[in-house]
Amino acid sequence: MSQTVDRALSILPLLAEGPADLGQVAERLGVHKSTALRLLRTLHEHGLVYRQSDQRYRLGARLFALAQEAVENLDIREIAHPHLVRLNEQCGHTVHLAVHEEGEVLYIDKVESRYPVRMYSRIGKPVAITVAAVAKLLLADLPEPERRALAEKLDYPMYTARSIPNAPAFLKELATVREQGWATDLGGHEESINCVGAPIRGTDGRVVAAMSVSAPNVVVTADELLTLLPLVRRTADAISREYSGTGNTPVKEGSS
Repeated sequence: MSQTVDRALSILPLLAEGPADLGQVAERLGVHKSTALRLLRTLHEHGLVYRQSDQRYRLGARLFALAQEAVENLDIREIAHPHLVRLNEQCGHTVHLAVHEEGEVLYIDKVESRYPVRMYSRIGKPVAITVAAVAKLLLADLPEPERRALAEKLDYPMYTARSIPNAPAFLKELATVREQGWATDLGGHEESINCVGAPIRGTDGRVVAAMSVSAPNVVVTADELLTLLPLVRRTADAISREYSGTGNTPVKEGSS
């Protein structure tokens, strides 16, 4: 049974390359045409493949519908939370998760630091979009025309002397973030708070969320916080793999 399932699933990547006839499918699988036909018929019955008028097979509409439904039902917060907690346990600092929705960057999860100093950020609250590390990561992934249009219409409050002052400077910062794959806010929103963040990506490589570690400089200096960047990036990569389904987590025997 497992071999049959494996063969049937092996047909899908083949058809993702383009329509194929029965002979091509049989050759790729290394089986007789009758076996390949039986597998194709089963997939066709479930709408996962479609037989064209030229007798070649392609991926079926049901497969695309299932994929879209799966994406829509993914909860990035639920997937990321255990990773954020683990990171917090390792470093002790405040950890945030944020997404870009309807022109705003919003915190959707937060794990508090283990020391008495607390940050004023709240779940559901928009971030300071021109200075926050998570905002830079999310906006840097936008197509260039969208980045430019957004930068031109934003206001640039000078929260501190380190805040980004205008659209050209913001676009330059986003270009840097896009190239290096991580971002910081070193006293740009609050002089006493530093932050380092990394992107979380979906199956298509686009940034779907961003996470960060923040700490006051009375606890750690900016340079000390930056030493956590490899750990922050590994955590973001782990969340990305789990979110996109590429983590290759083995299925335990007996699980249903």
